[in-house]
Amino acid sequence: MTDLVRGILNIIWLVFGGLWLALGYVLAGIICCVLIVTIPFGIASFRIAGYALWPFGRTVVDNGPVGAFSTLGNIIWIIFAGTWIAIGHVVTAIPMFVSIIGIPLGIANLKMIPVSLMPLGKVIVPSDYFIGDVRR
Repeated sequence: MTDLVRGILNIIWLVFGGLWLALGYVLAGIICCVLIVTIPFGIASFRIAGYALWPFGRTVVDNGPVGAFSTLGNIIWIIFAGTWIAIGHVVTAIPMFVSIIGIPLGIANLKMIPVSLMPLGKVIVPSDYFIGDVRR
């Protein structure tokens, strides 16, 4: 995918759903940071907000094996914030699939659901981070 196509898709994404999805992540991040104990969730939420704002040209990868604390944190996240954000992705994806131009946007929305449910232990990298099966 060329930089021009990525840029056009990102602008369309921003207008038709990316902005409000990113605001949802930012709101969840602010709430998590206010509650001190959940600051790691807030940091992960802010990181994903940037990805939700401008997703094309970047991808989410696992950051190695997830420990017990990250697993427990992801479970807590799913209960209190992840489910609502995942629903937001589904609600945003449905109207995007209605038009031909929106199909890639709807697919991108559905691809973001796993990271919206389990953000801890994930890293956002440029799409060209992988060359074949080897990381740069």
